[in-house]
Amino acid sequence: MPRSPEELLDFLAGLGIEVTTHRHPPLFTVEESQGLRGEIPGGHTKNLFLKDKKDKYFLVTLEEDAQVDLKSIHHVIGASGRVSFGKPDRLMALLGVTPGAVTVFGMVNDSERKVTVVLDEALLEHEVVNAHPLHNEATTSIRKADLLRFLEATGHRPLVLKVSQ
Repeated sequence: MPRSPEELLDFLAGLGIEVTTHRHPPLFTVEESQGLRGEIPGGHTKNLFLKDKKDKYFLVTLEEDAQVDLKSIHHVIGASGRVSFGKPDRLMALLGVTPGAVTVFGMVNDSERKVTVVLDEALLEHEVVNAHPLHNEATTSIRKADLLRFLEATGHRPLVLKVSQ
């Protein structure tokens, strides 16, 4: 059973990580989030849940307006051949989230470490990173150093790569 948003926040608190969470109506696209976000400082994310031909999964987290060449991203992230988007049932099974709520915080649910986390280096130019807390009705702000600490605590050593163009 995947962790709930409340359990995610408890996990972060247990690590001594302070976050701020802003509630809002459900957001399913970057465009919707840009229109309703208001003044939440920091880098805002979009996430690509990808699968390669050997069924290896990747979560690529980028700035919301970053451009990515999906035909060649496999060379950058170390995938076996071209990638495709992972199916919703695998997204739920591995990260405990649904399409429209994909988030780097989903790594808290990948206890078997089947997903490789890729952070675009441009995103980490921001001191604060914003992502959904396992659902798309809120945005959680976390300091980048704490995001990296969170990922390490979940057993995921992220690849920090230049993914965006």
